[in-house]
Amino acid sequence: MKKPLVLVVVALAVMLAAWAWWHSNQHEDEGALVLYGNVDIRQISLAFDGNGRVTEVRAEEGDAVRAGSVLAVLDTRTLALQAEQAQAQLEATEQALLSLRNGARPQELAQARSRLAATQAEALQAEQDLKRLQGISAQTQGRGVSAQDLDRARSALRVAQARVAEQGEALHLMELGPRAEEVAGAQAQAEAARAQLALLRHQIAQGELKAPADAVVRSRLLEPGDMATPQRPVFALALIQPKWIRVYVAEPDLGRIRPGMEARVFTDGRPSEAIAGRVGYISSVAEFTPKTVQTEQQRTSLVYEARVVVEDADNVLRLGQPATVHLIAGEAQ
Repeated sequence: MKKPLVLVVVALAVMLAAWAWWHSNQHEDEGALVLYGNVDIRQISLAFDGNGRVTEVRAEEGDAVRAGSVLAVLDTRTLALQAEQAQAQLEATEQALLSLRNGARPQELAQARSRLAATQAEALQAEQDLKRLQGISAQTQGRGVSAQDLDRARSALRVAQARVAEQGEALHLMELGPRAEEVAGAQAQAEAARAQLALLRHQIAQGELKAPADAVVRSRLLEPGDMATPQRPVFALALIQPKWIRVYVAEPDLGRIRPGMEARVFTDGRPSEAIAGRVGYISSVAEFTPKTVQTEQQRTSLVYEARVVVEDADNVLRLGQPATVHLIAGEAQ
């Protein structure tokens, strides 16, 4: 007799606890605004910035990826060779610029001075030869030296003097160094080569497709060997955060909801586990009830879209999943 009595007492205790839980929930939700909607998540259509052939695809559908992780790789060997060529061109232009900035070497200046001294000696010799011929012509009253010899001596002197002037100007320019315009032009060429190399390296880096944020791979759209373009996405990603429930509020209930109001979200799979949320957006424009919305009002009634942002730490909500939102009634702002 004791055993059945214990069973009855246990059954009564369980029923009492269930009634207390139900009563507390009913009391807690008394005056609550219940809305129905679906989970909404931002999505990313992820594609390469350039064209090329896909060599690696490192993520599968359903994989959770972290921001910055490499998901796919393009063949960038051609760009790598072009980068090596650009590197060589950059080094050549930098060396040319360095040569202009350093100016002439001491040995080159010494050679220029030697050439000037040699032309000066030639000019002096030509001048002495002309004076000698003129003296002979004066002593012999023009019979000892022909007019042609005097003309050749004068021409030789003028040529020697011109060479002296040329070598003197060349030495002066070498001592002054290169023109500022030449240095600026060489520097511009070096900057252009440096920019070209940076562009090629950037294009090589763009050959790695990286996740822009923490997300879940929804679709894998290309495979190794496919040709990728900026218009052909490789992945469709669903962002982990933020998530929200898109609901629609009838006009009579519009005064019972305000931005920032706390909410509890329930799903059919976890009807007893509430997910914390908060009203983040209320539309200011009325619209006809969408066909996918489940409300008790007629479909021709005007409603206002609202978004309830949720804190889904366990990542249990999925895109498009139906959800029930409980809002405690409050004064509108």
